[in-house]
Amino acid sequence: MKEKVAAVLDKIRPSLQADGGDVVLVDVTDDGIVKVRLTGACSGCPMSTITLKNGIERILKKEIPEVQSVQSV
Repeated sequence: MKEKVAAVLDKIRPSLQADGGDVVLVDVTDDGIVKVRLTGACSGCPMSTITLKNGIERILKKEIPEVQSVQSV
């Protein structure tokens, strides 16, 4: 599943990079928890929680139903 998540993140990445940020895949647990690290402008942005939940998590869950949640580490 980690490869699937990485592929979807590669689709999302250009949008984040356009705003000076990026996302790094840290881990995918057996129970469907995706752990990512927001970097660049995203790491200190007050909107990063919204980006994480309404953007990254929503897209990952849509593309990969096994994903339960996305956490920033």
